[in-house]
Amino acid sequence: MDLILSVANADERIRGVLLAGSRADSSIPKDIYQDYDIGFAVTDMKPFYNNPEWVEEQFGKTLITQMPEAMRGAEDDGNFIYLMIFPDGVRIDLSFIYDKYIDDGEPVTVLLDKDKGNGFFPPITPDKAFWHIKPPTSLDYYSCCNNFWWCLNNVAKGIARDELSYVMSMLNNCNRSELHDMINWYIGTSKGFGLSTGKDGRFFRKHLPLDLYALYTTTYSGSNHKDIWAAVYAMCDLFGTLALFVAAHFGFEYRQSEEDGIRKYLKMVKDNEL
Repeated sequence: MDLILSVANADERIRGVLLAGSRADSSIPKDIYQDYDIGFAVTDMKPFYNNPEWVEEQFGKTLITQMPEAMRGAEDDGNFIYLMIFPDGVRIDLSFIYDKYIDDGEPVTVLLDKDKGNGFFPPITPDKAFWHIKPPTSLDYYSCCNNFWWCLNNVAKGIARDELSYVMSMLNNCNRSELHDMINWYIGTSKGFGLSTGKDGRFFRKHLPLDLYALYTTTYSGSNHKDIWAAVYAMCDLFGTLALFVAAHFGFEYRQSEEDGIRKYLKMVKDNEL
């Protein structure tokens, strides 16, 4: 942090420094692997845009650097970010911001403001609920359930066709995304919605009962068909259990016929009865 602030203080083009991400969120447990998500507010973007030599002069050589705006599929929003890992293992995600900062409620801390609120930074009042689990609407809930059960037909066909990459993509993108939503809603209903489970459910182990978390771990499979089928059925059992709990809490309708229908289809495919 001393180095980051000394670089900013020494350059008049850098008018302010923001700290964002997990280090700016007091509710996130601290550890040595956390990134430094830093924003430099600058008066002129040109000297800092796609200029890794300047960054290296200020912070030293890296083990690896990524510059998303200089890669394929980049969004040209006028800003520029350097994602860097240094030889001591420290990671800094350094963004250069040219336009006035827009407070969207994400936890941030202003580390330096040379213009004392008259420049890039309006009054910032971070919303501690920014990452909190959001209660579902009835449409959210139904859509999650329907899509979870529907997408399993693709998983089953992929297994039957021995299309491993397709199976894993469907299972771990489509189905797992819906499962994670349902896990979040279950945790919200049982513990309250004033908490976050972190990106991709990184804190599920902390918030789920031991038996449910143990079942969750079995939804990850090896590459052979027996393991994949076991993971599929574990995912079905977990999703169904959580969905009924969430439905009872909110008074939603759980369409058992959809689960029963896809379970019948899965058995047909698994038993080669089609």
